[in-house]
Amino acid sequence: MSRLSVRPLFALVLFGCSGSEGSAAARAADAATLQPAAATALAAKGDTVLAKADAGRILGSAKAGVWMIIISDFQCPFCKRWHDETWAAVRKDYVDTGKLRVAYVNLPLSMHRNALPAAQVAMCASVQDKFWPVQDALFRAQREWADAADPQPVFETYARAAGVDMDALRSCVQSGATRPLIQADVDRATNAGASSTPMFFIGGRPLLGAQPLSAFRGAIDAALAALPTGK
Repeated sequence: MSRLSVRPLFALVLFGCSGSEGSAAARAADAATLQPAAATALAAKGDTVLAKADAGRILGSAKAGVWMIIISDFQCPFCKRWHDETWAAVRKDYVDTGKLRVAYVNLPLSMHRNALPAAQVAMCASVQDKFWPVQDALFRAQREWADAADPQPVFETYARAAGVDMDALRSCVQSGATRPLIQADVDRATNAGASSTPMFFIGGRPLLGAQPLSAFRGAIDAALAALPTGK
């Protein structure tokens, strides 16, 4: 039995958006398989845009001893709940203090019509090192664009406010430049067994759903305590 399959199914109903992607019960996975590909490796292949997009969605000190992988969908209301209620405290207490390094992995569920366009905007902003302010804005404004026939004007309003070069952003989005990276995210997340959002790997251990801050503190503190002395 996998580590995640022992969690009750109601956790997905109460705390996450469940889609057809992935298995019914997420399989345990090594967090390293979900960490963004090395930007230097992408750059070596000539994929400088993808390398920048990949690097831009990583936050925190390279010396941090623990990774937290966020598997998320910008249109998922439970992802918004986690962002609005928990993310700021996690960032302040663990990322900004150099204890935790975070990477965002896209899993736009097919049930959410504007999740993929939002992911494209966020990853194109990431090319300009503006992923994190744009993702903040996308979650805060989710209700404004979630059901929009054309969400792009809303996306552009918040990208502009974040200081994104709009001509470059539009070119990136229209060309689909970051679609391969988003698809790679989807493939890695589903191969790890993710079938709902948000889902997290903290120090390699899974945590499902928009659970309270106390659950994240417990998981992060446990991962930090398990580090070898001196890390």
